[in-house]
Amino acid sequence: MGEHPSPAPAVAACAEAERIEELEPEPEPEEPLPMAPEDHWKVLFDQFDPGNTGYISTGKFRSLLESHGSELDPHKREVLLALADSHSDGHICYQDFVNLMSNKRSNSFRQAILQGNRRLCSKALLEEKGLSLSQRLIRHVAYETLPREIDRKWYYDSYTCCPPPWFMIAITLLEIAFFLYNGVALDQFVLQVTHPHYLKNALVYHPQLRAQAWRYLTYIFMHAGIEHLGLNVVLQLLVGVPLEMVHGAARIGFVYVAGVVAGSLAVSVADMTAPVVGSSGGVYALVSAHLANIVMNWSGMECQFKLLRMAVALICMSMEFGRAVWLRFHPSAYPPCPHPSFVAHLGGVAVGITLGVVVLRNYEQRLQDQSLWWIFVAMYAVFVLFAVFWNVFAYGLLDLRLPPPP
Repeated sequence: MGEHPSPAPAVAACAEAERIEELEPEPEPEEPLPMAPEDHWKVLFDQFDPGNTGYISTGKFRSLLESHGSELDPHKREVLLALADSHSDGHICYQDFVNLMSNKRSNSFRQAILQGNRRLCSKALLEEKGLSLSQRLIRHVAYETLPREIDRKWYYDSYTCCPPPWFMIAITLLEIAFFLYNGVALDQFVLQVTHPHYLKNALVYHPQLRAQAWRYLTYIFMHAGIEHLGLNVVLQLLVGVPLEMVHGAARIGFVYVAGVVAGSLAVSVADMTAPVVGSSGGVYALVSAHLANIVMNWSGMECQFKLLRMAVALICMSMEFGRAVWLRFHPSAYPPCPHPSFVAHLGGVAVGITLGVVVLRNYEQRLQDQSLWWIFVAMYAVFVLFAVFWNVFAYGLLDLRLPPPP
């Protein structure tokens, strides 16, 4: 008898694989992953929307709230009821529902809520009882900065203090640290700016050293004296920290830095022979934006003693500005270079009442969708470009006699 031919390698490999597969135990079924919050609410919503239309009637929506109301925060339940009241067509959109449950806001969702704010505003935050100290602080910040009750309730419900208002606190601590360091180095804390070696610091903006671009920003860490630092620190903490708690570090940091850069550039254009020190450009941008927002929304702002608070803020700003004007025209301690300019304050105010007002007015809304935002951004960009070209060409064309380098 002839020998049977050996199987082909591919057939043998397949047979071996089948035998191994038979010996291996069957894999255990994988446990389902826990549902994300959005998936949880999607499952509930789909129970009332078997046709997967993305909408349910307001009646079914109320049934959903009644059956699962214990899972909701009271404020969210109140907002959802306002959402139900706002839809005259009798249908609720799934995306609006999930936006609220996942702490997302869209323009369409906000408009839907605003239509139902009569019910939402039936019980103000001020009527809430039994709040902890942190909850009372958050409520206080909401009433200090936001003009609409619906925004105050939203902020109170969603604020987690994570991240904390780190930007304004970090800037303030750095300014204090640099001031103390310079005070020890110069052996002078009151009117440090009168010390003959004050301008030798690499952070001060000096017209002869304007090509060193970092000086347009780092001058905020140098202050004329302890009185200058004190007023700026007080305004930064009392106004800047609450604003950052509400609007976030990105927005408030943008307004602050824009005011700082605008301040030094304004000096380089309007007061070309003077140096610049202090954080007044950024501080005045924040404070002027906040005051303008209060004036524009006077009837909606329910902060206590708002007229007195505005008066105190204006008095502090006026005192600090008056000190800067007096110092600018006071005989210099290091002639022929004058004392630092006060024009940076005006640059900060200009930023505050343009870019700053738009930032504070559009709470939790996308600024990119606001036409006024782009107009002011374009104006700011044009000013920066103009100031850059001015610094490159105008100083030579005007044949100014600049003070010697420090």
